[in-house]
Amino acid sequence: MKDQRPEGIEQYDQPAGGWGALKAVAKTLAHQQVVAQGTMTLLKANQPEGFDCPGCAWPDPKHTSSFEFCENGAKAITWESTAKRSGPDLFENNTVSELWTWSDHQLEDAGRLTMPLHYNTDRDRYEPIEWDAAFKLIGEELNKLDDPNKAEFYTSGRASNEAAFLYQLFVRAFGTNNFPDCSNMCHEATSVGLPMSIGVGKGTVTLEDFDFADAIFSFGHNPGTNHPRMMTTLHNASRRGVPIVVFNPLKERALERFAAPQDPIEMATLSSTPIASAYHQVRTGGDLAVLKGMMKVIFERDAADLDHGGAGLLDRAFIEEHTDGLEAVRADVEATSWDQIVTVGGLSREAIESAASVYLTAKNVIICYGMGITQHANGTGNVQQIANLLMLRGNLGRQGAGIAPIRGHSNVQGDRTVGITEIPNKALLDGMERAFGFRPSGEKGHNAVEAIEAIIAGESKALICLGGNLAVAMSDPEATFPGMRKLDLAVHIATKLNRSHLLTAKTSLILPCLGRTDLDTQASGPQSVTVEDSMSMVHASRGFLKPPSEELKSEPAIIANIAKATLGDRYGIDWDGLIANYDRVRDKIEEVFPDFHEFNKRVRIRGGFRLDVAASFRRWNTPKGKANFLVAPGLDEDPLIRNPEALVLTTIRSHDQYNTTVYGLDDRYRGVFGRRDVIFMNRDDLAGRGLKDGDLIDIRGLVGSDETSHRVSRFTAVEYNIPRGSIAGYYPEMNAVVSLRHYDRLSGTPSYKGVPVTVAASQS
Repeated sequence: MKDQRPEGIEQYDQPAGGWGALKAVAKTLAHQQVVAQGTMTLLKANQPEGFDCPGCAWPDPKHTSSFEFCENGAKAITWESTAKRSGPDLFENNTVSELWTWSDHQLEDAGRLTMPLHYNTDRDRYEPIEWDAAFKLIGEELNKLDDPNKAEFYTSGRASNEAAFLYQLFVRAFGTNNFPDCSNMCHEATSVGLPMSIGVGKGTVTLEDFDFADAIFSFGHNPGTNHPRMMTTLHNASRRGVPIVVFNPLKERALERFAAPQDPIEMATLSSTPIASAYHQVRTGGDLAVLKGMMKVIFERDAADLDHGGAGLLDRAFIEEHTDGLEAVRADVEATSWDQIVTVGGLSREAIESAASVYLTAKNVIICYGMGITQHANGTGNVQQIANLLMLRGNLGRQGAGIAPIRGHSNVQGDRTVGITEIPNKALLDGMERAFGFRPSGEKGHNAVEAIEAIIAGESKALICLGGNLAVAMSDPEATFPGMRKLDLAVHIATKLNRSHLLTAKTSLILPCLGRTDLDTQASGPQSVTVEDSMSMVHASRGFLKPPSEELKSEPAIIANIAKATLGDRYGIDWDGLIANYDRVRDKIEEVFPDFHEFNKRVRIRGGFRLDVAASFRRWNTPKGKANFLVAPGLDEDPLIRNPEALVLTTIRSHDQYNTTVYGLDDRYRGVFGRRDVIFMNRDDLAGRGLKDGDLIDIRGLVGSDETSHRVSRFTAVEYNIPRGSIAGYYPEMNAVVSLRHYDRLSGTPSYKGVPVTVAASQS
């Protein structure tokens, strides 16, 4: 008789996509009570004259089909355009203490916020407040601060370019560069690492480059859940015979096989397309070792080819003309033994050599990567080694080849482009002075970790959040949550209620805003906003739905009104004029950032336009004017990972989730239904600790911890196909074991994907 699996754990044998995805979309529409309206809304997603999906940042193709949305994009859209409302009754009938007992899913599933709210400490309730009174209160509280640097200004990556630009304008006019941003927690290693390597913190490829690639390498991401429209690109490449080589600790179903919902044959025949030509289950935290192993193979085979009279396997012309630093990288790689590489990477030498063979055989190679590369204590080094690997054979700055960081939120890259950065460079400061007549401070501000540390220490007294769920997204809730409750002012600009809103300060406000799907009408008429995708394409987004309440304001309008209440007429900025017509905001963006030349004209062209990415054209904006091979010393990202008792935890998202937003409790592709309190473990790791499938376990983080801190209890162990030494659990629940002190020192990115932990049978 077969052993009984834990409750809610089943074998799921279907491909990603297909009828399972369409069924999930239908279920979502029904749950949000928008079956008819929702279907119409989905057909406008990612279409000309439509709105940009509020989910991922994968580029829009040339629109050749009637629908350009995916399952999880449909969840994001219907989640926002839901018929449910978090109105006055919700807050009158529930204290904040009572709402705290709700799950994160329940809080957001209550529906769209309908009016501005102010927390009444005496009644422990949020109560309605007039907009003008809210703005006046915020301005008074900010102006009470004796130093602008005692305020923190957070930005979510779904904010539009227009909102983000006005936000940074307001904050810099206020006098600080404290811009903790969601990118600090995900792709900051890219933003920091790639400029040192290739002169720009963005990817170099376009969507069309995938049509000309001879091989695609995928490191540390799960496109079927986190950016499912990418699956169409991978599906097409696979069917052309392009090898797709995957490195990931878990076997993600979408990277194994995928049924395209737009393919009538696959849908009719219940067939699917294999995606990965090779799937290498790298040990969690072993990517640096594998990348060095691949380079080691390339150097060895290059030397052998030269010894036999060949021209070698490196692109020496590219290296000579365009790069610097190869010999230091070669020396580091050659000094790294195969025993080290195999032990840390968790792959055999033969597997690494096989992957290197694919790389060497292909003329044009694209390497894609996600947060499985960046969210490590050596995330910046990981990113730079990918750049090194590409440069060895000139796979940068030409058609069909390049580096592709796969971003999360729909405009996280655009927000950074238009000025959301805690480290303003001279070009930004010059542009602000040119456009607005004042020169902001050039001092470095706080990133996300630094902002939370300052809040915990009582040094920062105010926090304004342009979207997001900062406290829950951040590591170490044991320290973060109490710190948030010490603030004098907390303001959240949001579409829905989330747990961060319940961490009330002395003065707390929730300001409801329009969503991406909502019609935004200002003095000059209906407005559009713009976003930048993962491949630097900028295009317009125009909502069309009647807003959930007449009380809602757009993000740009809310920011402008806070600025007016705080700054008065400082610097003579015409906030009302900017909001009346967003074309004026775009004119100012163009004035500050010349790359946006003819912004209003070009964004009205079908499909928008691509910003200049110098490295795409082999122009290297580095001090020496060349791309740099950079060394990442050693292989161990954290000495505690070598602790014989330690396992390495990677946090993951379920298929019913986007970032901290939990749409439901199923994780279909991994066979988890109706729960999230599970930890995926290798069978031998379970047995070695006297555990078995279904046992209740406690997990304790080893960085910055003692016997009582950074631990979670009574999670269910689930036997899973994952490398020995690696375990996986859901984010944000597993943030409790991630110390605020465990992050990449170069980028500030928390090490969500490489947390040394111990596991033991639950004692409670």
